[in-house]
Amino acid sequence: MRKVIIFAPTLLFVALVGLFASRLNKDPSALPSVLLDTPVASFSLDALPGRDRPLSSAMLQGQVSLLNVFGSWCVACREEHSFLMSLKAQGDVPVHGINWRERNPADGMRWLEKHGDPYDRVGQDPDSRAAIALGVTGAPETFVIDASGVIRYRYAGVLTPEVWASTLKPLIEHLRHVEGPVS
Repeated sequence: MRKVIIFAPTLLFVALVGLFASRLNKDPSALPSVLLDTPVASFSLDALPGRDRPLSSAMLQGQVSLLNVFGSWCVACREEHSFLMSLKAQGDVPVHGINWRERNPADGMRWLEKHGDPYDRVGQDPDSRAAIALGVTGAPETFVIDASGVIRYRYAGVLTPEVWASTLKPLIEHLRHVEGPVS
């Protein structure tokens, strides 16, 4: 019994090291979502001040699109923004935005005026109702929505050309091929 007591801290330490080591190879942006392959929860968000482009879940049907959650307060969103602008310029896929948790809704509008607006539609979600329904854990997060309004992929973190080329673009092309034109 005395040997067990003496070696218990060592065994506990070895077990913890093993657990932590096994987590090092995990992708921190790969957050599982129970909402994958389910329709986007119903929401309706007001447009940003001065804009006439509100966003609702019904507007996410008809074609494959991206839904990006951002905020003017989000440092990582600033890093991602230039890539979103290049996506808009390419015109490969519609990108819609949810301006999340702004204390002052006009801040989101000013931010887009300063940095450019990559979004087809932008809704403001100051109370996190849509974000909670989507299972958002932080900004930025981007969802691939199919033409039927079903969530097909969730990416947590900054979108980059590498993520686009390796993951999102092939998925979007696949979804367009499988679904064909929507009548």
